[in-house]
Amino acid sequence: MINVLVVDDDALVRLGLVDLLATDPELTVVAEAADGLAAIEEAGRHRVDIALVDVRMPRMDGITATRHLRALPSPPRVITLTTFDLDEYVYDALTAGADGFLLKDTDPREIIRAVHVVSGGQGMLHPAAARRLIDHYHHAARPAALAARAKVSRLTPREADVLARLALGDSNAEIARALGMRESTVKAHVSRILTTLDAGNRVQAALLARDAGLGTGD
Repeated sequence: MINVLVVDDDALVRLGLVDLLATDPELTVVAEAADGLAAIEEAGRHRVDIALVDVRMPRMDGITATRHLRALPSPPRVITLTTFDLDEYVYDALTAGADGFLLKDTDPREIIRAVHVVSGGQGMLHPAAARRLIDHYHHAARPAALAARAKVSRLTPREADVLARLALGDSNAEIARALGMRESTVKAHVSRILTTLDAGNRVQAALLARDAGLGTGD
């Protein structure tokens, strides 16, 4: 069973998400919150596996809330919700520790799938917006490119290959097929990559890889 916390200042949006998640017998909404402060309080009261967090909220926004949620002793994984696919706050949320983001008009089946995917330890970015978002900030973050390349240079050639596929959004199974590896081996490589890059999750590693020019054709 996957325990979910729904965080949004719009009561109708919260109700819609709760009703949607209730259609999956493997998901349980254990709490709701109307802002970031309430989200942190609820996460302290309940065991939360996944937090669906809106970006723009009163009292405490979703970015700050994500940072605090990920700093908890037993941190939930975070999926950021936003209305705008190129909203700069979404990029900030990912760097704060979110494992993915979805647009609020995402197909309901994809929202449920995202909860399962992120709960399994992988990232989930909205396919239509992810490439534009990463490209936008990849070019804006040129001053960080040298630092990113220095970190990536610490990887073995095989780990760099895995990171390049990860930067393209591939799952562990897809990386295994593309590189002719066992999925268990890919998982081990990803774990070492996160440690070497000092990345909190796959999304942060992918963004750093983009800054370093992996998987972009740069």
